[in-house]
Amino acid sequence: MSHLVTVAAIAAFAFAVSAALARPLPATAPQAAPFFGGGSAETHAWQRYHFRAYTMTLVFIAFEMEMMFMYPWAVVFVAEGGKAMAEMGMFLGILAIGLLYGWREGVFRWQ
Repeated sequence: MSHLVTVAAIAAFAFAVSAALARPLPATAPQAAPFFGGGSAETHAWQRYHFRAYTMTLVFIAFEMEMMFMYPWAVVFVAEGGKAMAEMGMFLGILAIGLLYGWREGVFRWQ
């Protein structure tokens, strides 16, 4: 219980110091605008960047998960036998569906 009180006191102190040291917000719109070489930005910053590697990232994570589960499965396979083989077959089947989805979406085409 004393640890909880100590943590709560430290958090309250951190919030109080943060509020005391925080700078006030700019008063007018020109002061609040970001500096952009003397002009104003024509587009939003996120509009310029396209993250096209999203699907490839999902495929990578899927195969990373596969390897994470394959190593312990090899130990269990020795003890369980056919049941473990069927379970790994289902797991790999689900990952294969993900791979086919990525292929259909054109993840592996270089652009």
